[in-house]
Amino acid sequence: MPRRAVIDVGTNSVKVLVADVEGRLVTPLWETSEQTRLGRGFYEDHRLQPEPIAATAAAVARFAEAARGRGAASVRIVATSAARDALNRDELLGAIHAASGLVTEVISGETEADWAFAGVCSAPGLAEQRLLVLDVGGGSTEFILGTRGRIDFRGSFELGSVRVSERLRPGDAPSQADLASCRAWVRGLLGEWVAPDLRRAFASQGRPERVLGVGGSSALLALVKHACPEFDRELVESTCFPRAELSALVERLWSLPLAERRLLPGLPPERADVILTGSVIYEAVLEVFDLPELGVSTRGLRFAALMDP
Repeated sequence: MPRRAVIDVGTNSVKVLVADVEGRLVTPLWETSEQTRLGRGFYEDHRLQPEPIAATAAAVARFAEAARGRGAASVRIVATSAARDALNRDELLGAIHAASGLVTEVISGETEADWAFAGVCSAPGLAEQRLLVLDVGGGSTEFILGTRGRIDFRGSFELGSVRVSERLRPGDAPSQADLASCRAWVRGLLGEWVAPDLRRAFASQGRPERVLGVGGSSALLALVKHACPEFDRELVESTCFPRAELSALVERLWSLPLAERRLLPGLPPERADVILTGSVIYEAVLEVFDLPELGVSTRGLRFAALMDP
């Protein structure tokens, strides 16, 4: 099998996956992430700031070197929401090239959605099911509805954990009013931006058999649920949140000050702020579309980027 690496430059963190790849079979060998918060301060003027650019470029260079050290014959870099929306994206791409010698692909929201769905469907047993895949990132959320590789609905919306956090700025510890305001704001945007087309797809093509979150926020919620301090793919992918249980976890997280959230097993301290808004986005989707539960997939964009030649 060819050994490949992909580095995903997101709004909140840089992630790397090294895997052996044969067709649609992706065997992960090493993966990790580093929060560089590329989107910090971005949403005021849509310009990336010098410090996050430098931190992101340095993380990419370290991950690329580590991937080659683990035998990766190729290293692919893809960038998502913050990079594609930035007025000064060339500063980021130049910094990454200077640090690593590699060229970064800035992918569209549509490609991000397609890859999220393809990655999830690469898991055994999921390709035949009707799925609604939710990829909640730092800057955007992708919704993909489909069956057997056929996509009936896809959309990328400016609704991400960092974006919402910077917009609403909940207190520490967040108040009940902060939580109510965030819930109302997110549900309002879902009703305005997503609901008309997605409900039409439900009516014409059928509702999903399963709803799966993919990306950092959903995996971290699973680890927090099980109080598991280390990443465990099998445990994460076996996790299911009935709607009431997810709401209870949202309320628990929002009841804690940042210092206490940072101590929760399974939640990296640097992610303890934006987990608040990420969890509300998932909760709001279940509520707005009357969906009974949320499952979790650890496969997504990076798996598909490795499968894509």
